[in-house]
Amino acid sequence: MSKPFDYVIIGSGVGGSVLTRRLVESGATVCLLERGGFVKQEKANWDVEEVVVKRRYQAEETWYDLQGRPFHPRVYYNVGGSSRFYGAAAYRLRRRDFQEQRYADGISPGWPFPYEELEPYYDRAENLLGVRGLRGEDPTDPGGRAYPNPPIEHEPFVADLADRLKKRGLRPFHTPLAIDFGPGGRCRKGSPCDGFPCMVRAKGEAENRILRPLLLKKPDNLSLITEARVLRLLTDHSAAAVRSALYEKEGSRHEVEGNSFVLCAGALNSALILLDSRNRFHPDGLANSSGLVGRNYMCHNNTVLMAFHPCRRNRTIMQKTLSCNDFYLPGAASGPTAGGTGGGPADAPAGNIQLRGKVQPENLRGSPSMYLRLLRRFIAGRSADFWIMSEDLPDPGNRIFRDGQSRIRLERIPRNIDAHHDLVASFTGILKRAGFPFVIPVERGLESVQHQSGTARMGTDPGSSVLDPFCRSHDIPNLRVVDGSFFPSSGAVNPALTIAAQALRVADHLLDNSFD
Repeated sequence: MSKPFDYVIIGSGVGGSVLTRRLVESGATVCLLERGGFVKQEKANWDVEEVVVKRRYQAEETWYDLQGRPFHPRVYYNVGGSSRFYGAAAYRLRRRDFQEQRYADGISPGWPFPYEELEPYYDRAENLLGVRGLRGEDPTDPGGRAYPNPPIEHEPFVADLADRLKKRGLRPFHTPLAIDFGPGGRCRKGSPCDGFPCMVRAKGEAENRILRPLLLKKPDNLSLITEARVLRLLTDHSAAAVRSALYEKEGSRHEVEGNSFVLCAGALNSALILLDSRNRFHPDGLANSSGLVGRNYMCHNNTVLMAFHPCRRNRTIMQKTLSCNDFYLPGAASGPTAGGTGGGPADAPAGNIQLRGKVQPENLRGSPSMYLRLLRRFIAGRSADFWIMSEDLPDPGNRIFRDGQSRIRLERIPRNIDAHHDLVASFTGILKRAGFPFVIPVERGLESVQHQSGTARMGTDPGSSVLDPFCRSHDIPNLRVVDGSFFPSSGAVNPALTIAAQALRVADHLLDNSFD
């Protein structure tokens, strides 16, 4: 019988890839199980029709909402996970995000460690992903070493937009982006970036930037098994430790044994695997003595704003270079500097504003608005496209599970939504005063699960958390979860860099405590 692996890692997204690389380079034996295969480098990578309309790379799954209505979640199963399709935005959480905050709609709990604990790992994660930015330009920048690379400069339309926002009292800054750009870089500005795999491997994502350099070395201590869907984890006779992972590949079932197991399948699927692993010793699922596995699901409150002037064309290719955090800190949504309309709670950070990848006419073909469908070419050719993001608050009632018919149910009622709507209204007013007379909001629905988090929250109290501060199960010592699941709160910035930083922190802890 073959010797168990030191580590079995399930999922090759940012968390799984960072852990795999760090542990393999340390000499540990690692089996990495990935549900999907490699995304092929092909012209379709940048084809809006193929990616957006035909959903070429999206998993064909049907889930059900709170009312039992079917929907198709935007999930991807492939090497590199959803990071293959992210927009490369690499923000740190703000210092205040690690502290408890009280909102009109509830509480955003504090993290079990302060920002300072994660700061050196943020530095390392930015280097690992090749982030480009300018430290301190963002007025809410939590600090750290200088970015490893200078920011990507704005194209003319975006530079003019930045000037217009400055005249309205805002302080726009260059979005921190994990993109191999500049002299000698891979980036060719050939796609809208957001939601598209990079045909030239220029994005700093999990497969290209983290896992591929390791795979090219063909290490003897790494076994990557693709197209392997993990069904459940099996415990030993004492039920105090995980013994193996049961997975399905090409219609057959297999087991892989290990000394330690790390779930990195994404906040939704990691929770499902834990729940599906129930046995007579763990009737509610593994690591679930708190009853919180699958609960407290968070997914930022998101709205796309399309602002345009009918006489001004936007020929920008790489649009995602500008952000604003003027509304992020307490009271900003109703503050005089922001020029907002007010109405939001004074102690509630309202959120982050960033330009998204350039909207194309095909993006609007399926819009519920007849206005957008009919005028999609005219509008898309002139719009500045913003992603407005606010914190979603944890709520035990927001959860993922399988119902009595074994269907996947994702139930969510957005929290902190009034503050989000206030931010949208405030920024809409600013855009109109900045020379964009038409501003069209499109709120994202339940199917947009890109920033999923919270389903196995970490903390120091086993009664109110699933994981300890190093992402280890309170119940099962050789089981960890290192993806968006561990977030106690979501903050209001993209989570990828924080997942990478925490994965580096967890890896260091594992290697410093190899007896564990």
